[in-house]
Amino acid sequence: MPAFACYPSLVDRTVLITGGATGIGAAFVAAFAQQGARVAFLDIDGAGADALQRSLGDVAHAPLYLRCDVTDLDALGAAIAEARTRLGPIGVLINNAANDVRHALAGSTAAEFERSIAVNLRHQYFATQAVVEDMRALGGGSVICLGSTGWMIKNDGYPMYAMAKAGVRGLVNGLARSLGRDRIRINCLVPGWVITDKQRELWLDAEGEAEIARRQCLPDHLMAPDLARAALFLAADDSSMCTGQDFIVDGGWV
Repeated sequence: MPAFACYPSLVDRTVLITGGATGIGAAFVAAFAQQGARVAFLDIDGAGADALQRSLGDVAHAPLYLRCDVTDLDALGAAIAEARTRLGPIGVLINNAANDVRHALAGSTAAEFERSIAVNLRHQYFATQAVVEDMRALGGGSVICLGSTGWMIKNDGYPMYAMAKAGVRGLVNGLARSLGRDRIRINCLVPGWVITDKQRELWLDAEGEAEIARRQCLPDHLMAPDLARAALFLAADDSSMCTGQDFIVDGGWV
């Protein structure tokens, strides 16, 4: 079995993760907890959060689950405030929550559009806004925004999601300089096709396996822990001079 890096600078650091109950987010929660960080995670999936907490075993700080719909900005602000009160100033923010529900241009409604922007982009902006003072007081911090290769490779079937994820790149570019003055780093972690339980259930069929074999440079499935290990680096002091960048983890697809 491979041995992966440990990051002493993450021990006791407060980390806030949105959409942390399942999938990539759950891998983030587990990875940071195993590094000794104080983790709070937000999600609407209470059952998934309970299962994740039971699975973690012995960690220095049991992750704090806060039920929150990140599209409700008042609830988001309240959850971030509670995390701060219970765990201390937030030094790392991972803007992970998203929903890549399939849809077509024809028949799309304004309400669906607003919902897609709210769940895939808007909360990233306002969660970042809410933690800046914490990071400034700490002397620096790291914001990790989840992007997607889905908009880069011109995938069909989710134009609103692709637009929102392209917007995440603009958010990172738009904040890197102003946040950097206070040694707050902001980067975009960009997954390829990560094979989560949801992906297996909904979309990974024989055709999908063939596409992975054809398009990825590396032959293995891209898995959630692969993204989590990249997030650890971006959160730790090891990446102290990295900001305003795309970090693509896709097995060489793009």
